Amino acid sequence: MLVSDAQREMRTVYVGGLAGQLVSAGIWLASALATSLLTPRLGILVLVVGGMFIFPLTQLALRLSGRPASLSAGNPLRELAMEIAFLVPLLLPLAGAATLYREAWFYPACMMIVGAHYLPFSFLYGMRHFLALGAIMFAAGLLIGMYAPELALYGAYASAALLAGFALVGWSRVTAPAAQAA
Repeated sequence: MLVSDAQREMRTVYVGGLAGQLVSAGIWLASALATSLLTPRLGILVLVVGGMFIFPLTQLALRLSGRPASLSAGNPLRELAMEIAFLVPLLLPLAGAATLYREAWFYPACMMIVGAHYLPFSFLYGMRHFLALGAIMFAAGLLIGMYAPELALYGAYASAALLAGFALVGWSRVTAPAAQAA
């Protein structure tokens, strides 16, 4: 299978990242709301525990929509997708350490981790907009953490909005060629 064919299958199966990014956006939003309305510790718990359910919830959303929920066994990008997915949980202890030092660094650290995690999606999906998403999340997390940690909660809300917005960008890029072909 050619890389371009593997990327096309990735875009088709995961609808340009639509389902996963919408699930992620919902978890970021729930975390931000939990922090705003209840306690920061609950918000942290919602993002960490909720993050563990991104893939299963994405699979459920794809299945409920009647779409295939996994790549073909011959797709050489299957393993790369799993490796990229495991970057976030492997780096969460770093966010935890930052949070122990300064609680306001939790969201910025997670923004940087998730942003870095999205950069290789550009190759995985063959869609360059993931570079923009990753760079914006990373840079925003870095700037908030370094210069405005008191705005960290707004970073969580912004992350939810970015993920939802870029989910729609990916979806439109995948569905527009199909609509033009029909």
